[in-house]
Amino acid sequence: MEFEMTAGLEVHVELSTKTKIFCGCTTEFEGEPNTHTCPVCTGMPGSLPVLNKSVVEFAVKTGIALNCSITRHNKFDRKNYFYPDLPKAYQISQLYLPICTNGHIDIKTENGFKSIRIHEIHMEEDAGKLIHDDWDDCTLVDYNRCGVPLLEIVSEPDFESAEEIIAYLEKLKEILIYLGVSDCKMQEGSMRADVNISVKPKGTSELGTRTEMKNMSSFKAIYKAVNYETKRQIELIKEGKRVIQQTRRWDENKDASFAMRSKENAQDYRYFPEPDIPPVDIDDMWINNIISYMPELAETKRERYINELGLSEYDASVITSAKPIAMLFEEASEKCKSPKEVCNLIMGELMRLLSDTNTLPENLSISPDKIASLVKLVNEKKINRNVAKEVFEQIFKNDVDPVYYVNEKALMIINDEEFVSDIIKKVLSENVKSVEEYKSGKQKVFGFLVGQSMKALKGKAEPNLVNDILKKMLNEI
Repeated sequence: MEFEMTAGLEVHVELSTKTKIFCGCTTEFEGEPNTHTCPVCTGMPGSLPVLNKSVVEFAVKTGIALNCSITRHNKFDRKNYFYPDLPKAYQISQLYLPICTNGHIDIKTENGFKSIRIHEIHMEEDAGKLIHDDWDDCTLVDYNRCGVPLLEIVSEPDFESAEEIIAYLEKLKEILIYLGVSDCKMQEGSMRADVNISVKPKGTSELGTRTEMKNMSSFKAIYKAVNYETKRQIELIKEGKRVIQQTRRWDENKDASFAMRSKENAQDYRYFPEPDIPPVDIDDMWINNIISYMPELAETKRERYINELGLSEYDASVITSAKPIAMLFEEASEKCKSPKEVCNLIMGELMRLLSDTNTLPENLSISPDKIASLVKLVNEKKINRNVAKEVFEQIFKNDVDPVYYVNEKALMIINDEEFVSDIIKKVLSENVKSVEEYKSGKQKVFGFLVGQSMKALKGKAEPNLVNDILKKMLNEI
């Protein structure tokens, strides 16, 4: 019997607001434990939450980008459970009237295009963080993360492979970063995924018993975990055993998953309407205002770069793969009016330097003004492309001013015909044998003489000028 996997995702995304969802504490990452806290986010008796308006706007913006319907009258609910990193013993979330519903994301894999349905997006608060101290054999609690605003993006069970899951997460991450609602730094917990997996006999419609892999925080781990859990469930069924509905933990060191607890259902949380926060009503004016400030997304940029700027599909795809690179390209192109030249530098030199120095695009600090200035030097034929590569590397590593650097290092192209002629004359006198071979019909020798001339000129002469003068001198000999 053949089996097929079905999966759904719950993606938790920390929002890039300056303050938490229900209080004025900072959302800044790290900091000394328990210093980004107040009576509200630590659940002190008598404290009252106040909803952060930016969280609602970020949620609406995300819903629009993900083709969702916006719930005009939505409200918050209490999700009750006890865990050490949840000081109130309940989480403020949305169950009955989530802010966004019925969306979709279109993905592309080697099998073609597919639309993944989004069941809902809801707002909620994050919990704290448990720190397991093996040295003292204890567990510590850091409440700094309590109350950091989250969006939970819940898909329908539309995934049929690990490849589709990764394609979806990559597309979702790209959209969220371009929107500016989250930095999606998985290594900092800004984007985490719960993966619900079940298997069933191929061709049947009834879904099997599902398990949930909690808080997966890297694409590599998710890919491995999905394939492992699929295989584990199939082997259980083939052995005549049953799959137990449970929450499982992925151990990256052992490349295996382990049971944590039985999987909860909604009734286990005793949801009821949050009494301290009134319902949120969203009108057309508010939505239209949010739409008016929405940035251009990567997919739209790619199409524009191809159709309007003449970039290849591959180049447009690479440049838009990271928002900081796309912004650098656009700003530099606007300043020098030469998008293809800027593209060449980014595709060649920038991508090489990022790789060589292990620099992430979000840590890029290169100035678009300096890139534009460098391109102008090339376009005005003041420097050649080899010099441009050298200057670009100096801009990347040492933040040099390109004009100053070119002048200081005397890298300007030499256009003085008399000076170039004198140098070429000297090269010919030092290579008499090659000159004789050229005169006897060996045309390939010309390339050697060009190379020797450029070497003598330290690469700073215009190649066409060198070619013309060299040909003229050889013909006169």
